[in-house]
Amino acid sequence: QVQVVESGGGLVQAGGSLRLSCAASGSIFSINAMGWYRQPPGKQLELVARITSGGTINYADSVKGRFTISEDNAKNTVYLQMNSLKPEDTAVYYCTANANTSWLSRGDYWGQGTQVTVSS
Repeated sequence: QVQVVESGGGLVQAGGSLRLSCAASGSIFSINAMGWYRQPPGKQLELVARITSGGTINYADSVKGRFTISEDNAKNTVYLQMNSLKPEDTAVYYCTANANTSWLSRGDYWGQGTQVTVSS
């Protein structure tokens, strides 16, 4: 199995910054993509940023220019640098890894989530 663990959430004032980290471990044959999703209070889960093994990066329009996703392939770790935070960025942030555990077995693995709260 694959374990995904996030860290780095917390409380920050509007305009501030936070850096989230996410590490995937376990029976990993290869990682195809890692990304961050978030679920604001009372709202649906939404994609924040995603990076593929080939280096393709996608951002939600709402975070472009403020958030940066990066990776450390050697550590199976992905980071989300969040700058110029706004109250509407308040959400539980989830990390996900699309990984193969063998040539034929591929799946999506999720972390437990980390709370980010931005005060006005």
